[in-house]
Amino acid sequence: MVHMNSENLDTLIDLDGEIFMMEDGYWVKFEARRVSPSSFAPHGIRYSLTLHDKNNVRVIGFDNAHAIKVKGRKRFSGRKITWDHEHHMDKVKPYEFESAGQLLDDFWKAVNNHIGG
Repeated sequence: MVHMNSENLDTLIDLDGEIFMMEDGYWVKFEARRVSPSSFAPHGIRYSLTLHDKNNVRVIGFDNAHAIKVKGRKRFSGRKITWDHEHHMDKVKPYEFESAGQLLDDFWKAVNNHIGG
């Protein structure tokens, strides 16, 4: 079940377009905007939260910009119903979107784990 705290959602929306420089040349970019709820974005938000290295290569990303193939989900022709997922280098896995606040927490935890914070 997706539950949306309006304060956390507003925080995420307010971060749209923000870029934050991190240590060792890493940088973070936020994209988030409200959309009409659909089967692809039932929570009514389109988002992309990314960490890039000093060479501008995305090393971590949480987004719902496209569908992903999920092994063992033949019932849905290899596609996930919602498009929420995580990128860690070349690996992609489904992400269970719970709330905007949880998304921000999960993203920052992945960033800190990657850069050793």
